[in-house]
Amino acid sequence: MPAILLAVTGTDPQPWQVRLRALAPQRDIRLWPDRLGDAADIAYACAWHAPRGLFAKLPQLKAIFSLGAGVDHIFADPDLPDVPVVRIVDPDLTMRMTEYVVLHVLAHHRRQRLYDVQQRERLWHEHAQPPASAVAVGVMGLGALGAAAALALASLGFRVAGWSRTAKTHAGIECFHGEAGLESFLHRSEILVCLLPATPATHGILDLKLLRKLKRDGAAGGAYLINAARGALQVEADILAALEEGSLAGATLDVFAREPLPAASPLWRHPKVTITPHNAAFSDPHALAANVVRQIERFEAGAPLEHVVDRARGY
Repeated sequence: MPAILLAVTGTDPQPWQVRLRALAPQRDIRLWPDRLGDAADIAYACAWHAPRGLFAKLPQLKAIFSLGAGVDHIFADPDLPDVPVVRIVDPDLTMRMTEYVVLHVLAHHRRQRLYDVQQRERLWHEHAQPPASAVAVGVMGLGALGAAAALALASLGFRVAGWSRTAKTHAGIECFHGEAGLESFLHRSEILVCLLPATPATHGILDLKLLRKLKRDGAAGGAYLINAARGALQVEADILAALEEGSLAGATLDVFAREPLPAASPLWRHPKVTITPHNAAFSDPHALAANVVRQIERFEAGAPLEHVVDRARGY
């Protein structure tokens, strides 16, 4: 039976190995770099920031599975072979991202950072609170993660719009698409949530020019940014500039150009910035390994792989 290779850096691969062996005890599960064995036996690779050039050394490779929501780490390999690259789309991952987005949209909406400051100062003072129905939230990226987050926010009463590269429709969500729709989308959005994939087209998209187009005179009391996508999408110096000039009233950042975020970064101590350590949608091996095994079993039974990345688009 074809072997499965786990090629993981930056996180502990052992939970993935244990879970895959439990789900597929008949499979040969190999762990890079400890046990590669005969490369010709490996038909499937499960990857998270795998070393570049590794996949090209696997002559019988049939598919590569990303062990997280993004696939940019796979396409960064200049020697990537011409085999399907599969995104993880799983209810567990989707719900975790939805939780994160809802949490931080509500934190900005309910002025939580301001109340945290007041608590430290032992100040009892209530601020006027607009209803969610008065606040416009914009979600950039309407894939599985973005659509779920947008629908959850709409269920709370927010005026939600979504923007995507190509046209999409979702009940209860005002949808914009393409370059022609981007400016209108930004002008009506007070809280901007970025869940776009990292591609050459989205690199550095969250720059000062874009942030200045957000709605600042709405019920939210300013414009806010939440980036739970990829660090490559944001220009961190521009986010700081937008905060200083008032184009942004606050930001929640889960991803960064360099991770871990360097201790010298001024983002750490900025009073209007909330930082989380790339934990918006934790990839749980218990849930996601089952997704991979199911895909392999379906594929070997003759069914097509699901959620294969379009290489031309990068997602």
